[in-house]
Parts: sequence; structure tokens; C-alpha cells
Amino acid sequence: MKTTLITQGRVIDPASGTDKKADVALADGKIVGIGNTPAGFKADRTIDATGCIVSPGLVDLAARLREPGYEHEGMLESEMAAAIAGGVTSLVCPPDTDPVLDEPGLVEMLKFRAEKLQCARLFPLGALTRNLAGGVLTEMAELTEAGCIGFSQADVPLADTQVLQRALLYASTFGYTVWLRPQDRDLGKGVAASGPLATRLGLAGVPVAAETIAIFTIIELMKSTGARVHLCRISSARGVALVREAKAQGLPLTCDVSINSLHLADTDIGYFDSRARLNPPLRQQGDREALSAALADGTIDALVSDHTPVEADAKTLPFAEAEPGATGLELLLPLALQWGERSGAGMARAIEVITSAPARLLTAADAGTGIGRLVEGGVADLCIFEPTLEWQVRPEALKSQGKHTPFGGYPLQGRARHTLVAGRLVHG
Repeated sequence: MKTTLITQGRVIDPASGTDKKADVALADGKIVGIGNTPAGFKADRTIDATGCIVSPGLVDLAARLREPGYEHEGMLESEMAAAIAGGVTSLVCPPDTDPVLDEPGLVEMLKFRAEKLQCARLFPLGALTRNLAGGVLTEMAELTEAGCIGFSQADVPLADTQVLQRALLYASTFGYTVWLRPQDRDLGKGVAASGPLATRLGLAGVPVAAETIAIFTIIELMKSTGARVHLCRISSARGVALVREAKAQGLPLTCDVSINSLHLADTDIGYFDSRARLNPPLRQQGDREALSAALADGTIDALVSDHTPVEADAKTLPFAEAEPGATGLELLLPLALQWGERSGAGMARAIEVITSAPARLLTAADAGTGIGRLVEGGVADLCIFEPTLEWQVRPEALKSQGKHTPFGGYPLQGRARHTLVAGRLVHG
């Protein structure tokens, strides 16, 4: 394996509070020096990071890779290429593939395929119930041995509260984390957030209560079972308030928000723009502002791309009939930086919510130790990005097979120049 020396870069590691200009030396897949090159170190490759920031590789907790079963919307090769082009070195994928990730063999095959590509690290979530049908619990112990770092229903609501209680009790017994997107099955059947816009456009609405009822139920079951839960992609101010209260009570609850909910509101639907057909639906400006404040103060732990590539035939339909989802892996970094600047949270916090903060969830699952940090002896997963580089989102130029995004045409600033995984230069 080649040794690498990264020179003249500004090193920012939120986990340790590091923010300084320093050289970084890599060898045998590890970081062997930050600021001080080890005695006898000889670089096989030198990367000039002048004008760039050297940060931990990005960790994305929500990225659909569409394989197996939906190869017409995305292939492992194309979506992994999108990840490393965006500086993402570790990603978590939900279990809603076809077949569903509810058998150890399926998980092992997916991990094997990902490892052969030698791109980003892949951390699958196993299905919480068989075929995500909400009836029979999966063999969580076997799925964990196969490589799953937690268990999820993806976007399929679990309607039977007794099944959810049993799942949380079982997960708590073995220390597993359950990842849930809070959504009431019946209230969540609409296609846009309830409000004046949805009413004016004649679109079936999803009330905030669809999220808050689910969150309240989950919190109450956490209290009785002791389970550790991660809430995926919360979208409302009232949801944030419930999470803040639960954390104040000391419950082992974490959560994330998507780049879509953080930057957009229901008005971005415009005149039935199906690129803004998303799940969860875009809510009002007040919700967006509450999400931004909660991400800044730590109530929301992580920012995710919610990468969901969708084929053209499924997207170019009337709004209510279009498949929800948008590509996002290549947009996570610049949109995080934009949020950090506009919200006043700062660059360090912007980097933290896409590196060390989400990595703590992987560490809690006894996976990915050392990921999301820049420390001597730690894994050499790095993103070298140019923070002042201005560019425009051109969907056709994205690496992802999915070309649909509500940010198409947006001017952004900041882009990955080099991505390294275990010391290997995989992009740039």
C-alpha cells in the first residue's frame, strides 16, 4: 500500500477540536502523523492541499444504493461512485431492497459486493420485521453477525404497536439500535405537508401529527423497554420539541435530518414540481427554521443526504403519482457548508454533523471504530475539499444514476477534490 503525504492543507477535526494548518501522513491504511511526520517516513505520493480543508471522510446515515432489486434506478457501482465524488467514505443503507435485507446471506452478499468495489465503507441496516411486513420479527442476532449495524422498517410504518414493543424489548436485551422513521401509517398517506399550499394545489396532506404521534409512541416504548432508538429524518418543529424533551430526560435517543428538509420548504413544490416529491414531505418555513436551530444546538445529531435515486419514468409523472426521492450523495458536503455559514453554526459544526456526529452511531453499534475522526493511529478515511469552489448543480453531470434533485440548477460552494478510504485515493 502506498504511503501518502497531504501537504499545505487546513486540518479540521471537530471531534478533537483541531483546526490548524498541518501536513498529514498516511501509511498502511492509518494516519501516522498530523503536523509531525514520523521519523523515516517516505511518501510514495504527495497531495498538495493548498487552499483546501482536510477533514474526516463524510459519514452518511441514509443512502439507498438500489441494489439488489432496483438496478434500473441505481447500481452499486454508480452510487458508490457518487459517494466518493461527494467525499462520503462511510454510508448506511436501509433494508428496503428487493429482496428485503431480512436474511444473513443477502447482507453478506451486499457487503461482499461493496468491498470488492473498494470505494466507500458500507454499513447495512437489517429489516426489523420479515419482508418489512410488520408481523414477524427478524433474527436480529444472525443479521448482526452478518454485518448489520441496526434494524429498520425503512419508510414502511409499523402499524402494530405490540410488534414495535416486542422489537424494542428484544433489541434492548442485546444492545441493538432500532432505526425508525416516525410516521403514523394512516395519517401519513398523503403526498405533501398539510397546509395552505397543499390545500391550494389539491394535494392530499400529511399532518404534523403523523410524525409527532409516532415519536410520542416510540418515546413511551423506549421508557418501558430501555431500547436505544435513532429517529430518521424528522421534519417538523413539534417533532424537534419532543426529541429535545426526551433527550433532557436522558433517553438514549438520537436523530437526523435530511438536506432536503433543512434547506427547502413546501413552497419549493412550486407548480407541482415532482423533483420536490419527497418522503418525508417538505414542511413550512417555521419547521425548516426549527430544524436548522436544532441541528446547530445538537438536538438533531446528524445531517443526511437521504439519497434515493429515482428513474426518469417514475419521476416525470403528475406530482401525486411520482415516486418520492432525490439524489443527494454529491450534495451533502456543499449543503452542509452552506447551512453552517447561513445559520451561524460555523464550519466546524457543519463538518461535525456529517463526520464525527453520525460516526458515533456506528461506534455505538461496535462498528466503524475510528471513522469520522482524524487522529494518529486512526483509519485514514479523509475528504480534501475546496471550500470556496463555486459550482452549479447540473443533474446530468452527477455520478449517481439518479439525476433528479430539487437542487438542480442551484449555485453551491465547496466540493470534494480528493477522497481517501483506508489510505487509498479513491477519488481525485
